[in-house]
Amino acid sequence: MLNSDSKSSSVNSKGFGILENKMSAQKINNEQDIALEVSNESLPQTSGDSKEEIEDDKKSEQAQSVAFFALFRYAGGWDKALMFVGFIAALCAGAIFPTVQIVFGSFLNTFVQHATDNTTDPNKNPSYSGDDFLHEIGELCLYSAGLGVALLVINYIILSTFGLSAANQAYKIRCLFIASMLKQDIAYFDTKQTGDFASVMTGDLKKIEDGIGEKVGICTNLLSTCVISVIVGTLYGWKLALVSFSLTPVLTVAQALLSKVQASASREESEAYGAAGAVAEEALSSVRTVSSFGGEQKEIQRYDNYLKSARRKGIKRGLLTGIGAGMFWFCIFAGYALAFWYGVKLVVEGMGKPNPEYIPGTLVVVFWNIIIASMQFGQTASFFEAFALARGAAGKIFSVIQRKPDIDSSSKVGEKPDKLEGSVTFADVHFNYPARPDVPVLKGISLSVKPGETIALVGPSGCGKSTIIQLILRFYDAIEGSVEIDENNVKALNVGWLRSNIGFVGQEPVLFSTTIEENIRYGKNDATLKEIEEAAKLANVHDFISNLPQKYDTLVGDRGTQLSGGQKQRIAVARALIKNPKLLLLDEATSALDTESEAIVQSALDQARKGRTTIIVAHRLSTIRNADKIFVLSDGAIKEIGSHDELMERKGLYYQLVLSQTSETEDADDDETQEKPVLKTQISVLSSTSAASVGSKRGINRSVSYPDGAKEKQYDFKDEDEEETSLSWTRLLKTSLFVWPYLLVGAISSLIMGIHVPLNGIVFGSILGVLSEPADKILDKNAVYCLYFFIMAITSCAASFLQTVLFSVASERVTSRFRKRVFSKMITQDIAWFDHPKNSVGSLCAKLTSDASDMQGVTGSRLSTLLQSFSTLGTCIFIAVYYNHKIGLVVFAFVPLIILIVGTEKRMTAGLLLNDKANTEAASKIAVEAIESIRTVAALHQEENFLIKFRNALDKSYRDMRKRAHIRAITYALGQCISLFTYSVCFYYGSTLVASGEETYTNLFKVLNGIITGCAIVGQVLAFSPDYQKARSAAARVFQILDMKPTIDVLSPDGKILDNVEGKIDLQDVHFNYPSRPKVKVLRGLDLNLESGKTIALVGSSGCGKSTCVQLIERFYEADKGDVLVESENVKSVNVKNLRSHIGLVSQEPVLFSYSIAENISYGKNDEDDGYETPVGLKGTQLSGGQKQRVAIARALLRDPKILLLDEATSALDAESERGVSKISGDNERVDEASQTAILVCSSLALQV
Repeated sequence: MLNSDSKSSSVNSKGFGILENKMSAQKINNEQDIALEVSNESLPQTSGDSKEEIEDDKKSEQAQSVAFFALFRYAGGWDKALMFVGFIAALCAGAIFPTVQIVFGSFLNTFVQHATDNTTDPNKNPSYSGDDFLHEIGELCLYSAGLGVALLVINYIILSTFGLSAANQAYKIRCLFIASMLKQDIAYFDTKQTGDFASVMTGDLKKIEDGIGEKVGICTNLLSTCVISVIVGTLYGWKLALVSFSLTPVLTVAQALLSKVQASASREESEAYGAAGAVAEEALSSVRTVSSFGGEQKEIQRYDNYLKSARRKGIKRGLLTGIGAGMFWFCIFAGYALAFWYGVKLVVEGMGKPNPEYIPGTLVVVFWNIIIASMQFGQTASFFEAFALARGAAGKIFSVIQRKPDIDSSSKVGEKPDKLEGSVTFADVHFNYPARPDVPVLKGISLSVKPGETIALVGPSGCGKSTIIQLILRFYDAIEGSVEIDENNVKALNVGWLRSNIGFVGQEPVLFSTTIEENIRYGKNDATLKEIEEAAKLANVHDFISNLPQKYDTLVGDRGTQLSGGQKQRIAVARALIKNPKLLLLDEATSALDTESEAIVQSALDQARKGRTTIIVAHRLSTIRNADKIFVLSDGAIKEIGSHDELMERKGLYYQLVLSQTSETEDADDDETQEKPVLKTQISVLSSTSAASVGSKRGINRSVSYPDGAKEKQYDFKDEDEEETSLSWTRLLKTSLFVWPYLLVGAISSLIMGIHVPLNGIVFGSILGVLSEPADKILDKNAVYCLYFFIMAITSCAASFLQTVLFSVASERVTSRFRKRVFSKMITQDIAWFDHPKNSVGSLCAKLTSDASDMQGVTGSRLSTLLQSFSTLGTCIFIAVYYNHKIGLVVFAFVPLIILIVGTEKRMTAGLLLNDKANTEAASKIAVEAIESIRTVAALHQEENFLIKFRNALDKSYRDMRKRAHIRAITYALGQCISLFTYSVCFYYGSTLVASGEETYTNLFKVLNGIITGCAIVGQVLAFSPDYQKARSAAARVFQILDMKPTIDVLSPDGKILDNVEGKIDLQDVHFNYPSRPKVKVLRGLDLNLESGKTIALVGSSGCGKSTCVQLIERFYEADKGDVLVESENVKSVNVKNLRSHIGLVSQEPVLFSYSIAENISYGKNDEDDGYETPVGLKGTQLSGGQKQRVAIARALLRDPKILLLDEATSALDAESERGVSKISGDNERVDEASQTAILVCSSLALQV
């Protein structure tokens, strides 16, 4: 909020010179009246030092990645117990695969002994019979199967415990984060960008959940396996083990450094996507303004600029990951070459000795433990990446949770007097907003209000009136001086108690996306329906509500879009009155009301303020004539104090304000008396019972009715369920063709990478065969095989680097494009689409963030892993069939079981994923709505209420997460243990072939090595299958959005182009009802004719259809029946963008974007660059309501529109500004070449003529 009038820092009014070259001299004068008012209110230019200080603050507050164990700081006792059990199980699981290798060594010894007996003397009765051989093999197979069962149970324990613990912690972190956000002081939101809140809710919190869940258990298992494998390998042959792991320290240091750089890159990427999310939230929440000014492409481009930044950072992260992967695999295979070269040398040296230290069996045990340790350590890379992402996200989230606000609304500290009398005292109060510390707003304000007294604060816009209200509510604390209530410094009072005892109605009414009843009940949580109805009657809104089909159960829509401005304002008044407060703060509480409603509500407020202290901020001075005392403010100081009569007698500043407000009406009366020519203005009166209009064939009769049949609308508001659409791979590939070189080379690299693992089995089996040959031949042949390993080191390094980097580039480019396309689709949808409850801003932002992010699994690392895994599995099966088709058939027998496991998990988790998404979106919607309207939430002291609603919505997601943890644990455990079951069955069957002489043990080991590694890879695929399933589901939902076709397509080139628009408008027998409420008739046969160059005013009670006419002319909606014509052309046949380019719209609630003032004004005409450079903040929070409104008016005028639509455009203006705007519409008949058609929707009848 920027409310200073400091002339010392005023902006030179030359910024409005951008208007001079575009408009006639007469119009320029009128617009400069408005411009100079903004200028004279001294919107401060941020000095270079100030900007640097702000940037320094941002950098200093930038959250750093937390330590890994700090991720679990919010784990409860039960969570720690679960993780402890899971951790112990993961450590125990680490011993299983090394034990399997020992069993494998026993298999080899048994086979070698059997082969030796048969080879020594075939005619001799062998000491090791075939029955003994099969019996021993059978026992070893049972051991192997037993280890498989143990692996099944232990893996279930690991994933279920960590999954349940993660669900509990994620739930707690989400609730703590929302609770902390809700209790932050308003100053925090002034200096922080809250627009990226939706992306934080769905993106960063999900990363933390991934980083504290099953991945911790799996990674612990992998590391445990790695360590125990090293120990076993060292015990069996320390020399060989030491040489084999000689490259490990180099690899470890490199991975640690890369992990640190990755975490930094991930944080930067997250921040860039957060900034893009803020743009999306701002644009989607202001979609009517964007549409009316043709700003769709501008917002799409702004969003895309942030996406490009995020994409570059994501590619950088992928490049670093690729370097790490390449280094890893090079070290692994180079280590194999070194290990086999040295290991075979040790075996040869021991040949012929009585007790050799190294024999072939020892080499096998050491080698396989090296392979297991290396593979397990290699698999941890993706987990460490997930942990790095979680640590980066936690730095941002935890810093908010741990932040202690200076003004804590949830604190129990502070005095809570038995009752509030209502006296208010300001003693030499100085204040400036934290976002603008160099701009003084209040300069020594002193005032005193007695209990039951009514005072009014008046003065030009930005003089500090609303600031005083905010200091009483303790949104901020005074820099100097004190603010006291009942002689208690507000700093000593409990914040929640203080706000609960104050009734507040703001200038811009904020309603929440729920029913009317609940919106009023936010003023008093335990209010009965009878109390709600009484408050509604007091605010003159009960009759309107009673005429609605659902009455008080009617949904008001996102931000109250289903109601008119006046209706929203009256509901806000009812919400304030229901608590029967002793202190009532009214900040332009009747600015949005029509004259009739204002008179009734003003009478109600006059009645309601009896016996209570009332402080009124008003521009319409007629509403505060009866105030006990009036304080006139200017330039942050009180200039005059007194009653209305006293101040009028002084003929000072107040007298000038009153005079400027009344002069227009008096001038109009004088004109009529002297029979001067009247202005070309028509007044159409809209009523719910009757209509009288000048120049109109038929008035507008708005009433509640129930037509026989609801005509089909441009948007079908049926209850939409989140239906899962099938993902077409062909379509996905077509939409990804622009990155096909990356995908093609990346896919080839993945397939090549997948071949390397089973090739190990071939080379290994070949080495086993070499060891049975004469010693003089062993070393030469072994050198060849070691060379093969070194070649594999080079190719695997290149392949892994290319697959990681190329899929990362493809993934970032594809998801960035889809984000842009989805946002483009959203921002160009019919306005009716946004009226649907499920298309709230919070929900749309959540979809935009989560679905696009999840889609990376279709084209990113998950696809790469799948291709590599299937390549490995296919190669393994080929090897098995090639060397022995019988064993190959046994392998094929396990394929259906593998498919059954994967299919079962998909079916069982797909539904839970959908439910989880829907429930998470519902919770996110509540949170986003509360944070976006934090001032209203804080004023109503409803933080706890919103937190409860958030928790209730999140409970459903929490229950689904717990179910999914068990299902996931079962399927993962089956996928991991199936390799051992396959191992046991194939070994026993293979032993029968060896016993019968059909196969050699050398070929058997080649085949079984392929089977073991292949089945292990299947387990790895299962580890990531939920992520991939999630990615496919997200892609399907993205295509669902992309397939939407708006009836009113603003980007379509179709339609007639109107070149010479003079401003002629006709509405012929127009019938209309909003798609969201098809049974409520709004317009019933409206006929309205407006000639070019004329000005008409639409007046009537709130909700009678005035604003609806404006929206139909803008073609936000289409009439159910009848025609809307511009220049005798039906608007349906005119190009939408062209139509709106000829219209200037100023709405009742001004919407500004987080640009500078110049950019906001030039938003309506994008070729202008000159102007004010003062940033207005997110949604214009750095400006007062009047300042925002005048900037919005200037924005509309800059387009030089032939049709000017003013929908309560002056409701937020003071008298002088309102008078200036009146001249714009009232003087245009004096300049023919600048003729302009204007339609005014008015509550203040003084503006009509």
